[in-house]
Amino acid sequence: MTRVFVSGCYDIVHAGHLQFFREARALGDHLTVSFASAEVLWLHKHRRSSLPDDHKRALLAGLNMVDEVVIGDGLEEGLDFKEHFLRLRPAILAVTEDDKYAQLKRDLCAQVGGRYVVLPKTPPQFSPVSTTQIVKFIRAPEEAPLRVDFAGGWLDVPRFARAGAYVVNCAISPTVSLRDWSFEKNAGLGGSGAWALLNGKDGVGSELDLGVGWQDPAIISETGLCVWRSGPRPELELKHNGDFLRGHLALYWTGTPHNTPDLAKLPRNYDAIARAAATARDAVWRSDLALLADAVRQSYSNVQRAEGMAPLPGDPAATGVMSTVLPAGVKPLAWKYCGGGFGGYAVYLFSSPAQRDAACARPNFRPIEPYLATR
Repeated sequence: MTRVFVSGCYDIVHAGHLQFFREARALGDHLTVSFASAEVLWLHKHRRSSLPDDHKRALLAGLNMVDEVVIGDGLEEGLDFKEHFLRLRPAILAVTEDDKYAQLKRDLCAQVGGRYVVLPKTPPQFSPVSTTQIVKFIRAPEEAPLRVDFAGGWLDVPRFARAGAYVVNCAISPTVSLRDWSFEKNAGLGGSGAWALLNGKDGVGSELDLGVGWQDPAIISETGLCVWRSGPRPELELKHNGDFLRGHLALYWTGTPHNTPDLAKLPRNYDAIARAAATARDAVWRSDLALLADAVRQSYSNVQRAEGMAPLPGDPAATGVMSTVLPAGVKPLAWKYCGGGFGGYAVYLFSSPAQRDAACARPNFRPIEPYLATR
């Protein structure tokens, strides 16, 4: 009989493990699987076991390609199974190509005259997944907010960051989920950051990899109305519950999506962006709706319109249909495009809930509220 031996944490058994077990079993006539005990997992991986050891042993033993299961409880890193290995004296120790303890295991094989066999990376029968990815997905929230940005956009992009400058944004409801996404997509509300969070991924890393900023995943994960310091990564200065904004916020869908990464290289007035953000920061500290509206107006007039973005409803420069979108008597305090602009959603601030609701009776407007998660 040719005995094959494999070892690992196998903390959450997934289809990739099954493929590895089948390929290892095909090397001989008998497969022994050793998994790290709960104590070893805590000592070397610094995490709790997903199951008690006896449950995990029964689960692995129930697989049809596994002939024997042992529990590795040795405290030597990488060789927690050493005692079982020396007792069983298998002919083959099978490992994957990314084995981190190759030399230790080769030396162990030499003690019993066994072979150290590296299984080549064969095409996966299933989409590759790791235990870490599974744990992150389990911990991912069922729902997430999107966000509106009031001032400081682009100062969260590392190459445009400015010491002493700020980014001011707010998480919003209604929330979204993997199954229920009631907003337009590619629309400037930080949807990619919310999607990453809902899938258990590092939203900040995902956004920075796209060459854009960190503000979307930062506020979507933090929630509330926040002031961030401009810099290479999120640094929170102030978190507000946003209560002074309730009943005063709405979104307007322009009918045109936009792609923020494609806009990052456009020339823009970063001094004006920083001035608007400083005003917005003061507004959040004071819970001052009128001052925040001033910051939003600065962001729109001195930055977005100067970049060539089309006039929005409420702007005296708007013509045609855009000039008649808002009902008579409704005068927003301020408005600006969300995200990189040139389409997508625009955020509107109103002086009262009655004004906001009157606007939202018209097509393409919808009410939103600040969102603060209770943890």
